[in-house]
Amino acid sequence: MTTHPLPPTPIAPSGTIDTSPIALSPASGVELDPIWASIVPETRARANDIHLPVSLAFAERLVAAHPEADALLVRVAIVLHDAGWGRVDESRILSEGFSGDWRKAAIRFEHEKQGCEIAREVLPPLGYDEEFVEEVVAIIDGHDTRKEAHSLEDALMRDADRLWRFDHAGVALAAGWFKMDPATYCSRLRSAIIPELLTQAGIEMALASLDRSEALLKTDIIR
Repeated sequence: MTTHPLPPTPIAPSGTIDTSPIALSPASGVELDPIWASIVPETRARANDIHLPVSLAFAERLVAAHPEADALLVRVAIVLHDAGWGRVDESRILSEGFSGDWRKAAIRFEHEKQGCEIAREVLPPLGYDEEFVEEVVAIIDGHDTRKEAHSLEDALMRDADRLWRFDHAGVALAAGWFKMDPATYCSRLRSAIIPELLTQAGIEMALASLDRSEALLKTDIIR
């Protein structure tokens, strides 16, 4: 097993925290390009073609802050975690997945299940062994619908999944999904999502990104 036990939260970093704009450090290297190429159709659903690359960039910053973590596991899991949105009824994504008690919406469980199946489909032909694939699946399964993380790697992927929302690109997309104006959505991020973050690095990145987004979007006035 390559996962590490979950430390007390918020998890203290052992490496350097980078809070600069995420656009300054896109995901590095070409190691994961074969995975990206295998899920292009799935990236076209629910703006995954923006969400997933930005989340990967945040994941790489988080593993830099936690060099003890299995970086490959975190990076592969974040690339694939929402691919399942591409195999569910797209008309239900916004109507069910972003309204009411959305964390318990059936469509969210469905996209997790589909994401697990996609991981099992695409990773073995690319040379990833069964144990690694099942560790990826264990992180994808429940990433939206269970409250707790099961390992350090799980926690890092969860924080990366949330951090993209704090960048202005994430605000622009997700505010519309929740039928909120940007100012209201930014307030929701500050009050409801920052408390969900599991790492000190994630909290600092989120606060810095949110401050920049609010200043850029002039949410103090346009509200």
